[in-house]
Amino acid sequence: MQALLNKVRAYLPQDRVQLVEAALEYARTLHEGQMRESGEPYIAHPVSAANYLADLSLDGTTIAAALLHDVVEDCGVSIEDLRNRFGEEVARLVDGVTKLTNLDLLGVDDNGGLPTPVDDEQAESLRKMLVAMAEDIRVVLIKLADRLHNMQTLGALPAHRRMAIAQETLDIYAPLAHRLGMGEIKWQLEDLAFRHLEPEQYKAISKLLSTKRKEREAYIEQVTEVLKRELARANFNAEVTGRPKHIYSIYNKAQSYAAQGKQLGDIYDLFAVRVLVPSVQDCYGVLGVVHSLWRPLSGQFDDYIANPKENAYQSLHTSVRSIGGLPVEVQVRTYQMHRISEYGVASHWSYKEGGGAGRDLKFEERMTWVRQLLEWQRDVSGTEEFLENVRTDIFRDQVFVYTPKNAIKELPAGATPIDFAYRIHTELGHRCIGAKINSKLVGLNTQLKNGDNVEILTSRVARGPSLDWLNPHLGYVKTSTARQSIRSWFRREERGENVQRGRDLLRRELRRLNDPTSESEIAKMFGYASEGDLLAAVGSGMVSMAQVAGRLTARADNGSDSTKVDNASLAGSTAGITVIGVGDLLTRMGECCHPLPGDAITGYVTRSRGVTVHRTDCPNLKSLEVSHESGDRMVPVSWGQSRNYYPVRLKVEAFDRMGLLHDITGATSIERVNIRGSQTDVHNDRTVTVHVTVEVQGLEQLSRLYSRIEGVRGVHSVTRTIQSVAPAPSITSQAARMKA
Repeated sequence: MQALLNKVRAYLPQDRVQLVEAALEYARTLHEGQMRESGEPYIAHPVSAANYLADLSLDGTTIAAALLHDVVEDCGVSIEDLRNRFGEEVARLVDGVTKLTNLDLLGVDDNGGLPTPVDDEQAESLRKMLVAMAEDIRVVLIKLADRLHNMQTLGALPAHRRMAIAQETLDIYAPLAHRLGMGEIKWQLEDLAFRHLEPEQYKAISKLLSTKRKEREAYIEQVTEVLKRELARANFNAEVTGRPKHIYSIYNKAQSYAAQGKQLGDIYDLFAVRVLVPSVQDCYGVLGVVHSLWRPLSGQFDDYIANPKENAYQSLHTSVRSIGGLPVEVQVRTYQMHRISEYGVASHWSYKEGGGAGRDLKFEERMTWVRQLLEWQRDVSGTEEFLENVRTDIFRDQVFVYTPKNAIKELPAGATPIDFAYRIHTELGHRCIGAKINSKLVGLNTQLKNGDNVEILTSRVARGPSLDWLNPHLGYVKTSTARQSIRSWFRREERGENVQRGRDLLRRELRRLNDPTSESEIAKMFGYASEGDLLAAVGSGMVSMAQVAGRLTARADNGSDSTKVDNASLAGSTAGITVIGVGDLLTRMGECCHPLPGDAITGYVTRSRGVTVHRTDCPNLKSLEVSHESGDRMVPVSWGQSRNYYPVRLKVEAFDRMGLLHDITGATSIERVNIRGSQTDVHNDRTVTVHVTVEVQGLEQLSRLYSRIEGVRGVHSVTRTIQSVAPAPSITSQAARMKA
């Protein structure tokens, strides 16, 4: 507590220090006797949060509110009492933080299991946070300080609570800190969350760093000394230091590099140096010295001074082959840029003591994204869509692209020309028929990169968007604004047209998945009162075919979980199959129909090969059902929980052209699906039939694969085929006794 008072006395006027002292004494009195689960006095928590905010040099009102942020919920004090004692501003901030106290975007189930999906109440909490950010960002700064201390003392909680809170921190609070430009709290939250979510990985990286710590520090010291000497020779007044690499950041880099077949030693910024200088001009001068001293690595330079990130981060980044040929990342920035990179919006927040807020214009510009986001969400129809939109537009890295008139537009990473068109104007998106990136024609699902110059090609007449743009497997649209505009356009269409379009889409999906589920059953799955409402939603893009495939698979999985009779899991290639009420039977998949998780299935007892599993609509099974005594050989089976790969035969009908098979193979590789074999039949009418056997994990992945292959030029149909086999001989008396 004394450390807190010493900090605020160093930068606050006396009357503001007195406000903090009064709040500290009041909070200490109210929390007297209360203990945290970690065993420390409760007052340590608000004091720790206030200490962090004092490190950011925030105003006395914010420090006082941080000290009092738990007294309403934990001590029964009313907001009116706080208003009378500490004033309107403190009371308003405490009230805002109190309303966010129950912000649990990832809850914990009754059995103490993993985080569960959000509900309407939790989504409303996120709305409250966004509103609080738009009205007074200090509410969220206090919340972040509160979460930081909670993460530092997380070890006192039960394991399932630690997992849920850590996951929420990694998914929501760390990205929020990043979006606000608060780099210091971001990396602290990430490392603390990672420590609880992946303890083994955390320990492994920590051990790797500690074992090479002396070696790494000696190398960095050598690099910094050489660079200091060269900069002094060039008359630059610069501060050169080694930059620490955070554990979660190293983990992410290692994961990314592993996917490319690279090693941890290939990470360019595992060794990192930071150079701080007084002016922007000095930044570019230092960059010249660095590049003249060591050879820069190709493609490893970023100028975030000329093109700041969305959270106002500015710096020059370059990677060079330094002493001994080792890759080293060098960051060059001014002292002011460094403060902004560490403290973000807090570095711009200044309050006129005794009055209202005094914010600079740059700060107002940086906060417009929050208000703009709230405007976009007004017409969002449901909880799931709202959360999808917020996570897309807030909790994602950004790219900056140029219009033909060289205006800069900010979009989430992974955005496409269609997203760009709708960001410019809704009507431009509706009329979009093509795009050019850097003067070259590209596909509408091409992902934009930093610095791209984008031009949208439009139709002369309003033709409206394509429903395919809403298919997530095709990758046409990534931003919430574009999706919302497309859905709104289809909702404005006549209901009859939507119903017919939806019926065609749904029947095509069920036909290609060979799923017998009725439209009325699917309507119940999605909570629609009638088939017509479901079909209208499908036709307008509110329900996608990917969602339908996912629900069908989930229903099959849930059905297997809720079986009331004894189940026995079987070994072998069908380890995911359960024969109800029977154990220790040999099983195998039917080679004729190749069932997938999510398919309705039935078991058939054979003479010598145990139980063969067929889809219930398999023609061969139907022929077996009418054969002699076959009724006694049918046994109920269901899907278990293991994630195996299952072979599926597909028939692709297409127009013959050069490169067709290559493109089909490419589409399957994008979905990471293995091809076991293929056969091509060429017809006289310049068409071709390609029979492909692939290995997939279930119906949902198969649905995505259909979309990929149907997007190949020249392909006009993809269906799942069944191979006819001779019916098995009738059961013998010995086999009958075995089954009994």
